[in-house]
Amino acid sequence: MTILPDQDWRLGLPELPGERVTLRELRLTDALTLSSELNAPEVRRFMWPPPSSEDAFARFIDWAHRERATGRYVCYGIVPRGETHAFGVFELRQYQPGFLRGELGFVLAPRFWGHGVFQEGARLFLDFAVDVVKVHRIEMRSAIDNERGNAVLSRLGARVEGTLKEAFLRDQVFVDQYLWAILGSRWRQMRQSAP
Repeated sequence: MTILPDQDWRLGLPELPGERVTLRELRLTDALTLSSELNAPEVRRFMWPPPSSEDAFARFIDWAHRERATGRYVCYGIVPRGETHAFGVFELRQYQPGFLRGELGFVLAPRFWGHGVFQEGARLFLDFAVDVVKVHRIEMRSAIDNERGNAVLSRLGARVEGTLKEAFLRDQVFVDQYLWAILGSRWRQMRQSAP
């Protein structure tokens, strides 16, 4: 990825192309696809409820653009190869000023699970977060029974730092979550040592 020194991600996110996926800023035209794909029961099981309609997703996209402009939030749409709309998102919320610490959230439509789309997109996103946004510490949360989500976080090199008791509400039942983290310095080391 090449970002020119005079480019500022707060003014608009650069496109991040890969072989299986392209990450790009969300567009209002993504609202319908995101609404229909991310409200599936198998997706909702492991996340807070997404916006419930096309209009609600359109409002979320407008909000994401405003928050990006403030420098407090980054949200990329996940566009699998051959598609024109986003079928998921990677988001990074600022936890401390200057993005010293941020929380990574992600969701992808089930039809793209197990095809390498998430892994490639996550690497592109983490490169951007560490190299451009300059995040020092990235935290992630995942329900302890989310085997697929926990496995992909482990493969990315994140480490479980603890268990958050009853931190997630699913179907009126509190569920424990793992707190995962990866440091920017560790991400850079892993990237340098990768074949």
